[in-house]
Amino acid sequence: MHPLAERLSNQDERALAKAISLVENDSEDKLELLKDIHPMTGRAHYIGMTGSPGAGKSSLVNRLITHLRKQDLTVGVVAVDPTSPFSGGALLGDRVRMADHFTDPGVFIRSMGTRGSLGGLSRTTKETVRLMDAFGFDVILIETVGVGQSELDIMKIADTIAVVLNPGSGDVVQVFKAGIMEIADLFIVNKADLPGVPKLLAELESMLDLVKHDAPWRPPIVKAISVQNLGLENVWKRMQEHFEYSKESGERDARRKTSLEREVIEVVHDEMMKQLMEREAEDKGWIEEVKSGSIDPYSAAVKLLQDYMGSLERKGMGR
Repeated sequence: MHPLAERLSNQDERALAKAISLVENDSEDKLELLKDIHPMTGRAHYIGMTGSPGAGKSSLVNRLITHLRKQDLTVGVVAVDPTSPFSGGALLGDRVRMADHFTDPGVFIRSMGTRGSLGGLSRTTKETVRLMDAFGFDVILIETVGVGQSELDIMKIADTIAVVLNPGSGDVVQVFKAGIMEIADLFIVNKADLPGVPKLLAELESMLDLVKHDAPWRPPIVKAISVQNLGLENVWKRMQEHFEYSKESGERDARRKTSLEREVIEVVHDEMMKQLMEREAEDKGWIEEVKSGSIDPYSAAVKLLQDYMGSLERKGMGR
């Protein structure tokens, strides 16, 4: 067993931090670690918190952590921030908003960038969730970046998906356009003390009548004012109700199986790309050919793939 996996089983917090850094840095023994911790996963409740920027997701998560800790539940938090396409860095602002919990041994917060993932959740983010699950947290909160249609990626890992909305900001139209209505298990109308709440509630109910009229689970709509710590008890109650429903109906197991299937393909894709790029690092003649116009990009891509598959066959790794 990988040394970090053994330490994770003993709930060593330093080991968790090191393990996350190991997967973030794409270390050579990353797959060995993930393989060893897989039997230790599957116990936590994965909750995705998504919605438009400025909806108050971070404040809501912060207050929800406090509520969960009062229930004596341990909490892992993965806060995803947008990554700069220029520097590759991310301003990890969500950690600032959750500073109240830094010294709580029952809470572990990790901020990370999207790392270029169009879906808002990089492979590293999903692996971090697995590590937190193996550590033994009761609840894992995954806060996404809030960038519209890319929020759909949260469905690839979360058991319960909460969409956070604000009154008076045109959120419902955006949510409907992005397709988030179909993946939401719960709607949270945050900042419910602002004008426009009745209108927002009516719009949501109307759209649910269209999208979820024959669904076995109709997403409930919960009002909250996170800055005043109001509505959090009801938010958590509704999340638990969905989790129980998903377990009884088999939806939770179905989601997790689908997630694992996608993960296998994602790992294969990433590992193949890594090998391909390493192989081509020394010989980039195709770049000059594409630049000069002697070969088109599509033919170059096919040739690269054929050369790569040919090298595997020569090593006895082909079919």
